[in-house]
Amino acid sequence: MADVRKGSIPAKTIIYAIMAVFTILALYPLFWLILQSFKTTQEYLTSSKLALPQAWFAGNYPYAWNMGKFGILLMNSIFYTAVTVVAVVLLGFMAGFAFSKLKGKSTKILHGSFIIGILLTLQSIMVPLFLMVNAVHLYNTHLGVLIPYIGLGLPMGVYLGTEFINSIPEALIESARIDGAKYLRIFFSIILPMTAPAAMTVGILTFTGTWNEFMLINILTSNDMVKSIPVGIGRFSGALASDYGKQFSALVIGMVPMVAFYLIFRRQITTGVAAGAVKG
Repeated sequence: MADVRKGSIPAKTIIYAIMAVFTILALYPLFWLILQSFKTTQEYLTSSKLALPQAWFAGNYPYAWNMGKFGILLMNSIFYTAVTVVAVVLLGFMAGFAFSKLKGKSTKILHGSFIIGILLTLQSIMVPLFLMVNAVHLYNTHLGVLIPYIGLGLPMGVYLGTEFINSIPEALIESARIDGAKYLRIFFSIILPMTAPAAMTVGILTFTGTWNEFMLINILTSNDMVKSIPVGIGRFSGALASDYGKQFSALVIGMVPMVAFYLIFRRQITTGVAAGAVKG
């Protein structure tokens, strides 16, 4: 036993060394970005890209916040992301419950029509989406952004929801029905709590996709009152010139909510990702 324990020490050392290397590779770009946000554009262009700021300049942040109109953009991003995540998880898992446990003659056709949405790229449907949003007079409205966001997130939500709910025994549903529970009560009292790890996986994918979405929000809106954070960040980069100091500050501002989301929900994220990996 002593030899086994001694032999495991080099293996553990190698594993921890590899983990440390990957941790540095993951965190260094964030650390570098924060450092560059405290440089002026002139200093960034003339000094070493790896050097610390010669004079820590915090003026980039208020300028970026005001010029980028991040106050309203941040609120819009939070609104779009929160509503989209809740809608995709609830509607996706409700549909998954129906496809898995309430099968009918048209179940396969309806399920397939949802799942095929996973194969569609945003570029292939941008023009039809723009035309449809215009046709129903929802251009430059929050609802005109939310409906496509939710629609694009539902295919993955329905797919993962159906796959996870398939593993729930039919006996649980039948027992609840015998006790007089309606399907809506069964979903919220039994199905949703049991699929919480899967719901967290869908929520993570939807959160990151919605928060970072850039192309669609640019097509469906032209008014700053309904745009989101990525649009504000894009204002600091142009075809002819870039204000790097303020652009880095804008990137940090946009990154902070994502980091806060991870720090708050890190345990749920780990559980959800692990559950998704085991299920897959």
